[in-house]
Amino acid sequence: MKQFRLSSLTLLCLATALMLGGCATTQEVEKLRSEVQSATASANSANTKAEAAMKEATAARQAAERAEKAALEAKAAAEATDAKIDNMFKKSMQKG
Repeated sequence: MKQFRLSSLTLLCLATALMLGGCATTQEVEKLRSEVQSATASANSANTKAEAAMKEATAARQAAERAEKAALEAKAAAEATDAKIDNMFKKSMQKG
């Protein structure tokens, strides 16, 4: 699919150059082809960087989810400890 779009883009650019300038010279066609190849390389590079950024974002999200889970577990443990201390205090007050 990508190859088809890139080929279509190349053909479109070449056809446009031919229509606008009449008969294009070989040098003009080669220059246009070079520009298209450069644009394609830039697009491919941007796509690669975007994919890497997506992977990093996914890893960061997963780390945040693990941290949130650990924080919730710590909160639950702290609340349970607080409840035990309250119970121990109440029992000690009843004995006195």
